[in-house]
Amino acid sequence: MFIRLLILFTLVPIIELYVLIEAGRQIGIGATFGMIFLTGIAGAYLARSQGFNLVNRIQTDLNQGRIPAEEMMDGAMILAGGLLLLTPGFCTDLFGFCLLTPVTRQFVKIWLKKWLDLKIQRGDIRFRQF
Repeated sequence: MFIRLLILFTLVPIIELYVLIEAGRQIGIGATFGMIFLTGIAGAYLARSQGFNLVNRIQTDLNQGRIPAEEMMDGAMILAGGLLLLTPGFCTDLFGFCLLTPVTRQFVKIWLKKWLDLKIQRGDIRFRQF
């Protein structure tokens, strides 16, 4: 696990720097900074609106006596998407927008459920009751 995190925390910034440098060469430094600034503003707005939508859905489920399991998964993805948008760079912004957009978030949620089911079946994740 440590090796995976080490690779992630070194490889992602290298890729982001390369993409930013190339974007600066292709479209100019000002346009690159402008795009980073605009994606930050758009991402903050999208995260805020999706977050408020999610809180309303959770309240509705709780008022109807249902457990908001799907909404909690959406909440985790919205939080992750917002955090990715805080990171400067186009690659992390793209993935962050995918997590904040409801249509693409559904595809990520399907993949995440399958991944979690596989981990549970293998015994990598265990549930304990106290």
